[in-house]
Amino acid sequence: MSRTIRGLDAEQRKAERREQLLDAALKLFAANGYLGTSIEQICTTAYIGTKSFYELFNGREECYVALLARTSERLEEQMAGLAARAQGNERQDAPMLLNAFAHALLDDPKVAKVTFGMAAGISDAVERQRRTNRRWAAGFLEQLWERYDGPPTGPDAADQRAVRHGVAIGLVGGLFDLISDWLLDANLTNKDQIETLIDDLTTFYITVRRGLTT
Repeated sequence: MSRTIRGLDAEQRKAERREQLLDAALKLFAANGYLGTSIEQICTTAYIGTKSFYELFNGREECYVALLARTSERLEEQMAGLAARAQGNERQDAPMLLNAFAHALLDDPKVAKVTFGMAAGISDAVERQRRTNRRWAAGFLEQLWERYDGPPTGPDAADQRAVRHGVAIGLVGGLFDLISDWLLDANLTNKDQIETLIDDLTTFYITVRRGLTT
């Protein structure tokens, strides 16, 4: 029988340590970059020993991938909740969802820096997680478009779905690249700059959607 400490059993304490390490990693990766952050620094900041770190992660890369996954899981949950409450009018829903998406990433500058400012080119494992995030976002758009446009019909339905999927992947890539480019010179505390980015994201979305529906 596992011992309870502070009202938490062994698995709960392990989960708590994992969150503490990921919070510390987020802070340090945002401040010092991936290469400028060591496992020892993460453990010191989290007040957790390296032994406990290696019980949870194989190394710094796995910790970084877990941090990206946690960010995407939180974002996915938030966006799915908003989509479920959307009114079914794309003209109203799209700006609302893009606004929420941008603020979820940008309201905490650390999240934006770690997710978009440094993830590219770190490793194959990190790139796989980035692609997983993009595929989820593309699937999210495809579900919305099916709500607005209806499912593809007719003998070329499979081709229509393939086109819709390709456009969704390209749109997500473009949205993510707009954010990455913006981050190069952005002041993340400047609300006007953030609103300008949201306007650019919305304009890009509308432009791509017009091409798909005409």
